[in-house]
Amino acid sequence: MLGRRRKNSFNMYKRKQWMGLVYIMPWLIGFLVFQLSPLISSLWYSFTDYSALGEAEFIGLENYRNLFTIDPNFRKSLSVTLKYVFMTVPAKLIFALFIAMLLSMKLRAVNFFRTVYYIPSILGASVAIATLWRFLFMRDGLINDILEAFGLNSTIDWIGDPRFALATISLLAVWQFGSSMVLFLAGIKQIPQDLYEAACIDGASKVKQFFIITIPMLTPIVFFNLIMQMITAFQDFTAPFLITSGGPANETYLYGMLLYDNAFRFYKMGYACALSWVLFVIIIAFTLLLFRTSAKWVFYSEED
Repeated sequence: MLGRRRKNSFNMYKRKQWMGLVYIMPWLIGFLVFQLSPLISSLWYSFTDYSALGEAEFIGLENYRNLFTIDPNFRKSLSVTLKYVFMTVPAKLIFALFIAMLLSMKLRAVNFFRTVYYIPSILGASVAIATLWRFLFMRDGLINDILEAFGLNSTIDWIGDPRFALATISLLAVWQFGSSMVLFLAGIKQIPQDLYEAACIDGASKVKQFFIITIPMLTPIVFFNLIMQMITAFQDFTAPFLITSGGPANETYLYGMLLYDNAFRFYKMGYACALSWVLFVIIIAFTLLLFRTSAKWVFYSEED
């Protein structure tokens, strides 16, 4: 009798396992077909001379050797991309935190403002917004018209001048701060109020409370936002491509544009795959660096 019960329990356990596998099968098939398979294929093609129009010819490390020793566009695009990342990510996080602090206050119609401030994150990556951004910052665009109305220099070519072009497209990325802002806002709501009350009794000002309580308690969210926004910035393509197409003088020629040109303009698919894997390694390296340093500045409430 006991053996039969054990056998029935085992059969029920196996049946539940199979049912679980059936439930996740759509995701599993999608992962294998649309993620893992292309990932492995791109790694193979990175060691080949492949134009997408013919057979792939294995050439070993030739693509990687050309990338690091011959191609000047690689060094230029990597330099521009690093500038772009270091400009947009800190500015976006600072601005998102600032807006989150404002929206955490007791204001009228605060839910409406939260929605309004999140909208740029939904629309910012669209072709229409990128095109609108380009028209806004043209030499005869609305931004210069506003500057002229205030009696300021209105002849700046924000897109065509190498001094301002990268900052112009970076500003669009900073404008898409909504997702980070929502996370910061949720984190602020979770900070225990008794910490602020104790600090207030000790005579700490609002500014001091912000730096000794709010910032330390938000460091896990800062860490998460920093990693996610860094990964996004390294891969940015659509808006910069539509606004400047990499110009002027390649001053906005991001890494994604270099990848696009080699894959879809020059049909050097093997070389483009090598570029994508180098970008993958760079992102992994920066992510690991952040994780290694996080123990020194990220505070978790359950720690002593």
